[in-house]
Amino acid sequence: MSPSTTTFGETVWVLPPLILHPFNERVAPSTLLENSKAALMLSGLIPSDGTDEEELKRRLLSGRYSEIRMLFFLGKDVFRWLDQCVEWVERVAELREAEVKQQSFAGLLTGAAPEGVKEKLIRWGVSDYVSIFSRAIALNAMFLEPPSFCSLAEEFLRNYHHYADALYLCYQQSQPHHIISSHNFAFELYASAEYSRLLEAEWGEQ
Repeated sequence: MSPSTTTFGETVWVLPPLILHPFNERVAPSTLLENSKAALMLSGLIPSDGTDEEELKRRLLSGRYSEIRMLFFLGKDVFRWLDQCVEWVERVAELREAEVKQQSFAGLLTGAAPEGVKEKLIRWGVSDYVSIFSRAIALNAMFLEPPSFCSLAEEFLRNYHHYADALYLCYQQSQPHHIISSHNFAFELYASAEYSRLLEAEWGEQ
């Protein structure tokens, strides 16, 4: 079931905004850094600091699990947006029969986002946003709730990013859909607090 490309001429539709909420994981950046260092020491890419190998492995798996949880919660926001976009399509006559599906909007976000969205993500320090969003989508396609640490195999924890990348491709290929781009579909990206301030300002002007 391969996707196909639809040309909508010069028409530009404005989609609902993608609103991202803060994570409530309370994982300190220093902890994430230590976990990353543990992964590099275990793979021999940087010299060992004398830490026991079992402790390094514990740090590595703990760090991977924190990443999975953060991506899962990000994916909840993304899926909320995907559902809003699909509901929006149902109200647009030109798109209703054009097979513009969840996967169309997922592909827009990960592969053809508007320049303003990409620039904002880079300002936020999110350079590899394609991998981040695609893996967030993949984990939400698999899990209804964040999986517990003990329910995940060590192999999956170590290499979850490879599994998530493959699962995202499965998700995109799960049903026929048309490929869309920012040439025809525009949307804004907001942090939840930023969007709340924007709404308050608009209400204050009324």
